[in-house]
This record gives sequence, structure tokens and C-alpha cells, in this order.
Amino acid sequence: MTSLAEPPQSLLARAAWQVPVALALAALAVVVVGWRPALVLPLYLASVTPELCRDDIANHRLPNALVVPGYAVAALGLAWQWLADGTLPWLAVGAGAASFAFLLLMNLAGGMGMGDVKLAGLLGLALGALGAIPALAGLVIGFMAGGAAGLVALVLPGERMLRRIPFGPYLLLGFWAALTASPTLA
Repeated sequence: MTSLAEPPQSLLARAAWQVPVALALAALAVVVVGWRPALVLPLYLASVTPELCRDDIANHRLPNALVVPGYAVAALGLAWQWLADGTLPWLAVGAGAASFAFLLLMNLAGGMGMGDVKLAGLLGLALGALGAIPALAGLVIGFMAGGAAGLVALVLPGERMLRRIPFGPYLLLGFWAALTASPTLA
């Protein structure tokens, strides 16, 4: 998250790379999902993905100010879907709840931060709106990528082995990869 004391040139430098990345992710979401209610949450996630990744890598945290509003956006998109086609989006809600619960268990065991738990629930909601397979694929890809990074950290010499790995970027990588592949997965 940005600090009020952060110099303007730092904010401009960050915007110089974050805005194009967010726009590219938004364009990807529009191409893959199309103009339908399920697009609402991926568009929101496109706008926050660059800052979530930056903050988790730099500070090992996923700010509530970026993650929690996504649940309101998800509720809006799911309500719109319900109004549009008359069916309750149980799969999306179930995928979000299952992702949240799975990472919450990992948090209780000491292996995951609460920011990751909240983010996983949000990503599960978004991918669950596209189908069960994309929702599962998002988690699997995220865990495979994070596991590979963990293995690399283990073999590197020195104190790097003792560092925690920010998992949010890997969850987001899994989300965007599964979203991209969702037309073939669903």
C-alpha cells in the first residue's frame, strides 16, 4: 500500500509499470471471459494484481485495503449473474469457500498468512464462476509455482534458505494461468 509520505516520483515510477500490467490483465480477462457478469471480479483483480504482488514481495503482506473490497465486487458480480440467468452461483460460492477453508487450515498449521487465505477465497470465487476445473487448476498451479520457488530457496546458499516466500504472487499466477486456460478447462 502506498504511504502518504512516499515521494511522488516513487508513485510515478510504480504507476509506470503497474498501470500497463493491470491494463494487459484486464484485456486478457475481457478476451477470455467476455462481456458477462463473471468478468466483474477478474477486472477488479487485474487492477490490484500488480500492487498485491509488489507489496507481498516487498513487505510479506497482502493489504486488506486491496483484498477485502474484492468480496464486495464478487457479491456484485454474483448477484448480477443471478439476476441475468436466474440461477444461484453455487459453484462460485463453493469454490471460494473451499479455497478459503483450505488455506485457513494451512494458516492454522502455521504455513500460510491470513492475507493469502483471504486472497485464495477471492480467487476461488472468480474462477468458480467459470467452472470447477478452473477453480481447482488455479490452486494447483499456484501451489506448484510456490513449491518450485520454495525448492529453489532451499538450495540457495546462505540466509535465503531461512526467508519466507511471499505466496500471494504465486496464487495470483495460478489464478491468471487458470483464467487463461479456462475455455479449454471448463
